Amino acid sequence: MAKLKLTKTELKAQMDDLKRFNRFLPTLQLKKQQLQLEIRKSQSLFEENERKFKELRARLSRWTALLGDENIVELITGTVKIKRIVAGENNIAGVNVPIFERVEFSVKEVDLFNTEFYVSAAIDAVQQLISILEAGKILRRQYELLQNELRTTTQRVNLFEKVKIPECKENIRKIRIYMGDQDTSAVARSKLAKNKTQNLEVPGGNKEDAA
Repeated sequence: MAKLKLTKTELKAQMDDLKRFNRFLPTLQLKKQQLQLEIRKSQSLFEENERKFKELRARLSRWTALLGDENIVELITGTVKIKRIVAGENNIAGVNVPIFERVEFSVKEVDLFNTEFYVSAAIDAVQQLISILEAGKILRRQYELLQNELRTTTQRVNLFEKVKIPECKENIRKIRIYMGDQDTSAVARSKLAKNKTQNLEVPGGNKEDAA
C-alpha cells in the first residue's frame, strides 16, 4: 500500500474519491436489492417447474404397465426427437440471462391403425415432459447467473461500505490533523521569530546625547 502523502493535493484527491464512492454506493445497493428480488422470483419459477415435472411424470407412471413393453418404449423414443431448443435472452438487473421459449421436435408419423390407442397420447406427454425438463435447465442457469452477479455486487458494496469509504475518511482526518499542526507550528515559529527580532533591536537615542 502506498504511503499516504500529507499534502493539499492528496487531501483533494481523497475528498474526490470519497464523493465518488458515496455517489456509486446507492446504485450498487439498489442493484443488490433488485438482484435479491429477481433471485426469489427465479427460485419460485424453478420450484413451479419442478412441481409440473413431478406431476406429469406421476401421470405417465400410470402407464407403466402399458409402456413396459420394449417395443412400445422403442417406438416412442424412436418417434420423438429434439430438433432444437429455442431460447431468447433478457436483461435482468444488468445481467443477461437466457429465457426459455420452446422445444422444437421432429416427430415421426405413427401408423395409428397398427399401434395401440395410447401411443399418440404418450408421445404428446413425452414432448411435454422434455419441454418442462429443458425449461428447468434454463431456469437453473438463470438462477446461477443471478447468484453470481449478486455475489459480485455484494462484494463491491462491502468494499465501498467497509473499506474504501472508511479509508478515505480516515486519510482525510489524518491529512487535516497534519495540516492543522503545520499551521499551528508556522504561527508559533512566526511569533518566535518576531520576538527574537524585537529583542535584537537597540533602544533609540541620538549620538550627541551618547557623547
